Amino acid sequence: MLQRIQTIWIFLAVLGTVFLNITAQDFDVLGAYLTINASTVILILFGVLSIFSFRNRKRQILLNNISIIINALLIGLLAYWLLNLSGGIAIPEKGIEPVFPFISVICLLLANMYIRKDERLVKSVDRLR
Repeated sequence: MLQRIQTIWIFLAVLGTVFLNITAQDFDVLGAYLTINASTVILILFGVLSIFSFRNRKRQILLNNISIIINALLIGLLAYWLLNLSGGIAIPEKGIEPVFPFISVICLLLANMYIRKDERLVKSVDRLR
């Protein structure tokens, strides 16, 4: 059932990761450009795998929790990068990168909430049989 609300939240989280990959092309702290690209590719793969594993809700929650952890690490890495940046970059351009993992974390938390709600609904229907 791809038409569930949690699929939309997971898709929005994947979209946030794609936007992070696009905007973080100038990211360079201790040679961590490869780290950002690798983590965004992993997050995109986990998101797509989570969307298409709609029959196994426990796996969906696990993949979303792993994605939340990776996004939290990305937020920390991007915050460290922003704190060590020189002041020569324009303000709107300087702080946009950590916003996308933050949006992804919020969307994944909402998706997990709706997945757990579906799980409770399925268990309650199974008790009635």
